[in-house]
Amino acid sequence: MKKILSISLVLVITSQVAIGQDLSKHFDAAKMRQRVIRLSADDFEGRGPGTAGGMRAARYIADEMKAVGVKPGNGKSYFQNVKMIGVKADPNTKLEISGPSGRSTFDFGDDFVATTSAQTADVSVNAELVFVGYGIDAPLYNWNDYSGPAEDYKGKVLLMLVNDPPATEAEPNLFGGRALTYYGRWTYKYEEAARRGAAGVILIHTNESAGYGWNVVRTSNGSWRYEIARTKQDATPFLPIKSWVTHDAAKRMVGGLDELIAAAKKRGFKPVKTGLSVKLNLKSEFKTFESPNVVGVVEGSDPKLKNEYVLYTAHWDHLGIGEPDSRGDKIYNGAYDNASGVSATLGIAEAIARMPKNDRPKRSAYFLFPTAEEQGLLGAEYFASHPLVPLKNIAGNVNIDGVNFFGKVTDFSALGAERSTIEAVVQEVAKERNMTLEGDMRPEQGFFFRSDHFPFAKVGVPAISLRHGDAFVSPLKGEALAFFSEYTAKYYHQASDEYKDWWDTDAMIQNAELGLAIGSKLGNRVEMPRYKDGDEFAAADKKRF
Repeated sequence: MKKILSISLVLVITSQVAIGQDLSKHFDAAKMRQRVIRLSADDFEGRGPGTAGGMRAARYIADEMKAVGVKPGNGKSYFQNVKMIGVKADPNTKLEISGPSGRSTFDFGDDFVATTSAQTADVSVNAELVFVGYGIDAPLYNWNDYSGPAEDYKGKVLLMLVNDPPATEAEPNLFGGRALTYYGRWTYKYEEAARRGAAGVILIHTNESAGYGWNVVRTSNGSWRYEIARTKQDATPFLPIKSWVTHDAAKRMVGGLDELIAAAKKRGFKPVKTGLSVKLNLKSEFKTFESPNVVGVVEGSDPKLKNEYVLYTAHWDHLGIGEPDSRGDKIYNGAYDNASGVSATLGIAEAIARMPKNDRPKRSAYFLFPTAEEQGLLGAEYFASHPLVPLKNIAGNVNIDGVNFFGKVTDFSALGAERSTIEAVVQEVAKERNMTLEGDMRPEQGFFFRSDHFPFAKVGVPAISLRHGDAFVSPLKGEALAFFSEYTAKYYHQASDEYKDWWDTDAMIQNAELGLAIGSKLGNRVEMPRYKDGDEFAAADKKRF
């Protein structure tokens, strides 16, 4: 999930181009706009993985790469098929909580949402409810919410908070201080509970902790949810129930919840057996299918370094067809998220492919348009675990997840740059363009963990994600100002995320040009970028070589 300021990074090519030269001339504004219009059109049906519309979108991207001279990235194919399973929960499903005071029933959609990673259509759970605070076991921070015996969690439903425990005056840098760590992400919570053998997890949603409203949780989980297809021999543990509840519903479930939450914020918290039981019979539509990552490559100019790569990523999927909005619109077109990012990345691919070979960056440019990002970064995760080029040969990853179309800016950020030696490259690009390089302006929202660069960081590939700033050259007004100001509340993961004629292609090109410039420098550096010693991904980086 992303917020509107999220802008994945695009790598560019300043290979034989003079240092500091503006590379905007390499982009075609009309094509930039047309690609967004096409990718977000209704006949692509919201680009849901496993759908006819999604497949049309994937083929369109492959055709665009072929047309501009980008070669297939998987042998003779532009596709890497990912086997998946899909489940669509029955919206009439009820969640029941029973205890000494009686039984309470909660409604799907209004009070809770649920899915499963058990890779089956029907899942039934009738188990004890245990409150485990933040659901974190982090030796690095000497914090363990699972301090009790294993039987306290195995086969139980675990109620927990999202995000990290808050920093205190005594420990201002606890869990990164204001910045969210991976321990705070819902994906980690599910993974850790599955490792404990839990029967399910119920995450408590608040607008403040998530950075978005319940409407986003509801629309993101109200239709098909996907998982990578796994066998019983797979090392990844299954979690029968993965669910969210509103804060109000959680307070109705558990008496004294606010006191429990206060206790969970302090060191020494011990899990609490609530004395309640959870009953959930989750029946779902079920399907198995394949959905492709779309891949292409442009060969670099150096005879040796062309076997190393700068990896560009931009996910092609969105939410497909879902719950209709107040206008009756049920196609989630995903124009900003992420037709705009795909358009920019295709522009970068075309720019590099059309350069004379000797003018290209020394390293090759590899383009990955992952599937199922909205389902938990699944396509990127699959590529990272089944790479089509050796991970040790990937110099860095530039990700684009939403492109600035409001107006040109004088500032930008590159999430994750400070973790690796990519930081110096990004600083150079900013200085050459007289732009201000910002840090993460919303570190508490954990945007670094919320797009397709993250699976590559986990396997040790230095990765960044471009985000534009808010220092607009010309003050925003009218529809542009409204969209910018109200994106999270009204457009993020909603059917209203649609292309508008007022989109500023000059701003989009500025965003893409930054990516091209960064990528070009990465493609020409003598040394491979590396994570800095002490960074949480440095150990994985060392394992690549």
